[in-house]
Amino acid sequence: MKLSLFLIILVGPCCFMTNQLFQYCFINEAKSWDEAQEYCREKHSDLATVISMADMERLSQDLGHKKAWIGLYRKAGGSRMWQWSQPEVQFNESQSDWDEHEHEPNDSGTENCGTVRKTLKWADLSCNRTTPFICYDERNSSHVLYVKDKKNWTDAQNFCRNRHTDLISGAEQMKKLNVVETELLFPSVSNNDLIFIGLFRDAWQWSDGSRSSFRFWNLNYDDEKSVNSCVMLNEKGRWNSENCEETHAFVCHDDHVILINESRTWEEALYYCRHHYHDLVTITNLDDQRWVQEKTKNATTPYVWTGLRYTCTLGFWFWVSDEVVRYKNWASPEQVNECDMSGAMETGGEHKWVKKHDEEKFNFFCSTS
Repeated sequence: MKLSLFLIILVGPCCFMTNQLFQYCFINEAKSWDEAQEYCREKHSDLATVISMADMERLSQDLGHKKAWIGLYRKAGGSRMWQWSQPEVQFNESQSDWDEHEHEPNDSGTENCGTVRKTLKWADLSCNRTTPFICYDERNSSHVLYVKDKKNWTDAQNFCRNRHTDLISGAEQMKKLNVVETELLFPSVSNNDLIFIGLFRDAWQWSDGSRSSFRFWNLNYDDEKSVNSCVMLNEKGRWNSENCEETHAFVCHDDHVILINESRTWEEALYYCRHHYHDLVTITNLDDQRWVQEKTKNATTPYVWTGLRYTCTLGFWFWVSDEVVRYKNWASPEQVNECDMSGAMETGGEHKWVKKHDEEKFNFFCSTS
């Protein structure tokens, strides 16, 4: 059985779409959003959190055009938070580059999307305005693609996701732009023109407390005008905001990974997980990696221990669950292997794996099964 694929297993009233570290479960009972949340928390982990386009495509395919609540909601008067379109990239205010001379971000008339000027300084803008935009393509050697056709932010995001990777997101990708290159990328743009990037802000949050910035709205959705507070998958697999009192089927998830916000050595973390849960986490594929790295956004240390361990005697890395290390995500594979080294995940950046001496103290991931 390939754990990297979602399988559909009929168990009573729900279909489980299964991955090693999490499961989606469709519940075909009509409930309000609050009732659905209560049900999921009682019988599973919570209402479903969606962290990537891959998850969304599989979920949509397996639901087969059914409407269903998911775990995204907003509270009245909730604070809007800046985020990046690429969900694996975390927004860091200390890395922002707002145009202070123009008093950005100035939120003039509710401006919830980010742009960049030719000077590479940032400005906020209404998401409904139409401007050129910049896509990022991880498969293209140049990575950065300027699109001069004017679109609103949601349409620009959809264009980039369909043809490339996404709108350009995060400090590392933005560094691929420089003032010299901008003359070549968009020569006809003036210094005052605005160009959409992958920056946006909203007050939506996930029921389980996850900080995933992944969004997949109906292309006609206008967050600046919407008054509804709960999110539902529509028949086309896109997201609508709806009245929370309406009754619909819903999707729960079972989460088998827990981030422990305590700083311990690798061995202490191992004993803790085996005593309180099951084991230190094992990551066997990209889906596992995405699910685990999303949780690092709530970590309090620069790295988080996993179940990776180096055996000095035999000279190879292994998972403490006895899984062979096939999927790899090392930051520096050429780093020298030494005795008493274990594997941790970066809290920021690209969430790569790093080799650390096991006496260092970090947060850690436990698996529950």
